[in-house]
Amino acid sequence: MSYRIYLSPPKVSELEEEFVLNALRSGWVAPLGPHVDAFENEIAEIVGVENALALSSGTAGLHLALLVAGVQPGDTVIVPTMTFAATAFAVKYLGAEPIFIDSEKTSWNISPDLLEHYLAESAKTNKLPKAVIVVDVFGQTADYERIVKVCSTYEIPIIEDAAEALGATHASASAGSFGSAGVFSFNGNKIITTSGGGMLVSNDAEFIAQARYLATQARQPVLWYEHQDIGFNYRMSNVLAAIGRAQLQKLPEVIETRKQVRSIYTQYAQVRGDVKVLQDAPWGVGNNWLTVASFDKAEQAQALQNLLARNGIESRPVWKPMHQQPVFRNAQAVLDGTADAIFAHGLCLPSSEVSHAEEVIEIWDKI
Repeated sequence: MSYRIYLSPPKVSELEEEFVLNALRSGWVAPLGPHVDAFENEIAEIVGVENALALSSGTAGLHLALLVAGVQPGDTVIVPTMTFAATAFAVKYLGAEPIFIDSEKTSWNISPDLLEHYLAESAKTNKLPKAVIVVDVFGQTADYERIVKVCSTYEIPIIEDAAEALGATHASASAGSFGSAGVFSFNGNKIITTSGGGMLVSNDAEFIAQARYLATQARQPVLWYEHQDIGFNYRMSNVLAAIGRAQLQKLPEVIETRKQVRSIYTQYAQVRGDVKVLQDAPWGVGNNWLTVASFDKAEQAQALQNLLARNGIESRPVWKPMHQQPVFRNAQAVLDGTADAIFAHGLCLPSSEVSHAEEVIEIWDKI
C-alpha cells in the first residue's frame, strides 16, 4: 500500500540542499572528502568519544567492530533477541554463532539478569562468548551500569549497537559511548539520515584505525595497490556526509518534536487504559525515535494496524525476536518469554510529526 503518513520519514529542508551543493561544487563527489572528516568529528563530539569512522551503513560498523574485537569462525557472540536482523547477521558474516538473550521489561533491551546468569554458567565450562552486542532498542539505552559490570567481570568486550539511539543518554553518558565501540545507523528512517550510512565510534584510537584500514579495502600505504589483508569497501561518500552534517544540526529539534509526539500518545493511552506507551527507563533519557505501544490484547494491536493501513497510515509490529526468525531456528537462546510477549502485543506508531499522532488518535478512537 502507498502510505501518505509514514512511520518515521526523514525531514529534509533547504539546509541539506546547501550542504550537498557545497559538496558537489567542491569536486569531492567520490568517496571521502572534507564533509566526511567534519561529520566524523561532529559525531564524536556529540557522543563524547575520541574517534569516529563514517561508513556506508550501520551494518558495516557492526561487522568491522566484531572483526577488530577478534571474533572468529566458531566463536559465540551474545545478541539480544529483540533487535533488527542486521545485529545478528554481522555475527554470521564472521562465521561465529549468535546466542540470543531475552529482554527486560523496563526498556525492552537485553536482560542483565539473564546475561549474568548465562555468563556465570558459561564460565564454569570455559565457554565464554567472544563479545556481547548490546542494542539500544527503539532509541533507549540498555541498563549499562549492570551490563558493563558483569561483562567486565569476565573481560568480555561490549559492542554497542546504538543504531536507533543517537542523542539518547544513560545517566550523563551518551548512547554509543559504552564498551569497546558503538555503532550508529543513518538509514532513511532513523533519527537523522544520510539516506544510507553509519558511524563507528570508540575511545580507542587503535580500534578505529584498524577499522578504517579494513573499511578502505585494506590498502597498504604505498603508491601501487598492495593488500596484506582482506578489506572492504565500507567508507561513506562526501555527498552523503554533507547530508548528515545538515541533519545533525537539527537533531535537538527532531528529538524534541518526537518527545511531544510520544507525550500525545501517552496521554491518550492513559485515557483508554487498555494500552501502555513505552517510557524512558529510570537510568536514562531516550531520543524518542519511535513511539511504541503495548496493548493488553494482541488482537488490539493487529486491529489498529489494519485500520490505520486502510486510512493510508503506516504502523508496524515491533522487531520480531531473532529466536523466532526461520534463519536462526537452530540458534541457542536464553528466554523467559518477555520478547515474545512484546512482539505479540506491541505496535510502532508514526512518530515524526505531532499532526500525524493526532490523526492516528482520531482513527484509533473509533475502535
